[in-house]
Parts: sequence; structure tokens; C-alpha cells
Amino acid sequence: MAAKLLAAITVLTIALCAGCSSGSTSSSALPTQPVQGISPTERSLASNYIKHVVVIIQENRSFENFFAGYPNADAPMVGWGLKAGKRVRIKLHQDTFELEPNLEHLYPASIIDWDNGKMDGFSKWGQNHNDAAYAYIERSQVQPYWDMANQYVLAAHMFPTEFGPSWTAHLTLVAGTDNVKQSPLWAVSDFSDGAWNSCDSPKGSKTDVITMDRKEHYFAGPYPCFDQFNTMAQDLDQNSITWKYYVDKIKHAGIWSPFEAIKYVRRGPDYQNDMVQPETQVLQDAASGNLAQVSWVTPIMADSDHPGSHSDLGPSWVSSIVNAVGGGPDWSSTAIILLWDDWGGFYDNAKPPNLDFRGPGIRVPCLIISPYAKSNYVDLTQYEFGSILRFIEESFNLPYLDQLSGSSSWQGYTDRRANSLDNAFNFTQPARAFKRIHSKYSEQYILRMPRDTNTPVDTE
Repeated sequence: MAAKLLAAITVLTIALCAGCSSGSTSSSALPTQPVQGISPTERSLASNYIKHVVVIIQENRSFENFFAGYPNADAPMVGWGLKAGKRVRIKLHQDTFELEPNLEHLYPASIIDWDNGKMDGFSKWGQNHNDAAYAYIERSQVQPYWDMANQYVLAAHMFPTEFGPSWTAHLTLVAGTDNVKQSPLWAVSDFSDGAWNSCDSPKGSKTDVITMDRKEHYFAGPYPCFDQFNTMAQDLDQNSITWKYYVDKIKHAGIWSPFEAIKYVRRGPDYQNDMVQPETQVLQDAASGNLAQVSWVTPIMADSDHPGSHSDLGPSWVSSIVNAVGGGPDWSSTAIILLWDDWGGFYDNAKPPNLDFRGPGIRVPCLIISPYAKSNYVDLTQYEFGSILRFIEESFNLPYLDQLSGSSSWQGYTDRRANSLDNAFNFTQPARAFKRIHSKYSEQYILRMPRDTNTPVDTE
């Protein structure tokens, strides 16, 4: 790919982070006995009120691409770029789902966009579209997301665990890490050279990895059937917490179905018991009170918000899930966390915190919806994907991932270091009644649409 050829000639020299430690090797075997959960002093009030967590994962948007101009959200309508070697101001322009391009968003592109924290490299990816990255989607098309923000919490500083695309984002949303080798320390970067980026990939497939100098190495990593780190599947299973991962198809779902690349799940009973297809089953489960205690929900391409899909169905798909939960019997004990997996190549002004050699990456939108969420609140707490895992752990009194069997410091779990989502909630207020989110397309319209399960949501 062009991005990989570009990366081969791009020097990405960045100072090593503090705290990137190493330890002994490990396996991902389950503990023989349950591990004690987080200490009482670390528990939040969430465990008294939240009995269901639903994580909705959409595709490829920077925060400003959807929320430019949102009051008090660190989202100005102008950005910085590089023109003829000079740093210049660029005004953000309006775009639509139907007309926008699909921008470069592999690992090298994210590093160039970031530009050592200057946040001005986005102008490199014009792709024959003038300043294409400096765009925000027409307000009317994303109005459901703004309505959710107005009613609940807009988490305005959510950062992916790692620079780069969807592949690593989805892995870290279930594991808080994707470190796969101790010495030298490697983390997974872009997709593998296999057909499916999973335990079903062709024999001999290898993953791309990054090293501590933030250089990418192509096809140097392990086969994409990982047992080098634990995931939330082990944590939830060991502590008898029910979970489901909703996906458009169970096998060959691609890079947005990370558990297909986790050996513990793919080669174990969870693959049949907890992976759910079609993804629309979440609507019925929510309406009937059949939600698992923890759920992850992924879309098909048309519903995904993915740039270049030329579809405006995403906000209505998400609204259908929120409305099904809100109108169902589990609303009073549920927290919905809606986020986008990576920045998609679009401009964002917020400088990511430099926490380790992986990132965090470029800011993405995040909404927190619950009867206990604060009302019309812009939360400027520094969050990362590990914050979601920590909130789940606190809600169900689970151990941190680095407390599970076989864990070592080199694996780089982020759930313990991350700020929990507690600041988004007010558990002293009564549970709020749900108000339906209005959207362009109805739930029935979404369900009647042809379900294209052959077009990958993303290939990067």
C-alpha cells in the first residue's frame, strides 16, 4: 500500500517513553481460582447501580469531524496545517456522508498527522480533495449524536490506546493492550498479511508491529491468533460475568471482530456462546431485557459511519440501539458507551498525551448515555480506551487485567493507569426516565435494509 511505501522512507524518531517496562514471559491461561477484584478503596459507586454496560463501536471519525464547534468541547472551527513548508491556519469546511472521501489512516499516516504533537500534518492527505482532512459533517446528518450529547455526556478527551487504524483499536477495546513480544518490545500495528486477520488466517500469516522507537515493521510479528496477553473475556468468564460481542457474522468478520484473533475465545466455548450474529440481535435483546452484563456492538458497513461508504445510516443505527435499551427493562441499570474506533484521517486539534510508545492516538468522539449520566455535560477528563475497561472492572468488582494469571509488566495493560469514567456520572441523582432519540431512519427501516455482510466495515 502507498502508506507502507511512504513509511519505508519516513523517519519516525521519537524519544522513548518513561515507564515502558519489561518482565517475564507469560501465557493467557485462566487463573485456577477467581482473582480478587479491585480493592474497596478503588471501587466506584458504579457497582451499586450499573448492572449492564453496552459499548457501541462505530468507525473512523476524529472528534472534530463530528463535533467541531460544540460549546466548551475543545473543538475549534479552524486548524493547523503545513503548506509549502510553512505552518498555516486552515478553516474547517462542511462535508456530507455522501460526498466525503476515505482518507489515509494507517499507522504511518497517524504519526504524520500528529507531527510530534503539533497536530498539523493532516494537510498531507489531500487525495485530490482540497484540505479534505479539515472537514466536519453537516450538523443535520449527525444531529442524533448532538442530541445525545445535549441530554447526556460528551467525553471530549477520549484517546485510542494506540496510533493507527481500526485493527489495533478493536484489540485494545477488549484487552487494553496489544503488546506481543517482550524483548525487543513489540506491539501490533496494522493488519496482518492474512485474509482475515484472525485465527482463521492462512498458515504463515504475520502481523505488522511497532517497536519502542515508533517505527513500523511489516510482516515481522506473530500469527494473528494471539495468546500473548489476557483480554476482558478471561476476566469476565473467570468471575461469572455474562458477555456478548455482536458482529455481522461469526467467522471471517475481519478486523473489527477482535475476539476472532484471540486464541482463548476462538478456540474455546466463548466463540459459540458469546459471539452473536447478526448484530441487529442487540435490538431484540435490549428490548426484551436479555442484555448480557457486558456487550460490545459493531455495525455493518452501511451503518458504520465509515468515510467513503456514502451512507448516512450510522446515526439512525446507533439511535435504534440507544432507543431499544432506553425503552427496555434494563435502562435503569445500564451505561451505554458510544465511541469511534479511530480518527479516520480527519483533523483534530487535541494533542494526545504521550503515555507509552504506542500512543495514545488521535482523539475520537465518545458519548456516555445512562440514567445516571450527568445532563448536558462536556467531560474534559483525559480518557483512553483503557478507561472503558476500568469502568467495566469497577462496575462488576473485577480484577485489573494485570492481576490475571500469567500477567507481566511488559504486556502493557492500560486499564489500571487509565482514568475511569466515573466523572461522567452522578449516582446521587435518581435514575432519569429515558427520552427517545429522534433519527432520520426508523429502527424498522434499518432492519428492512439489505444486510450486506460481504463488504468489510474496514480493511485498515
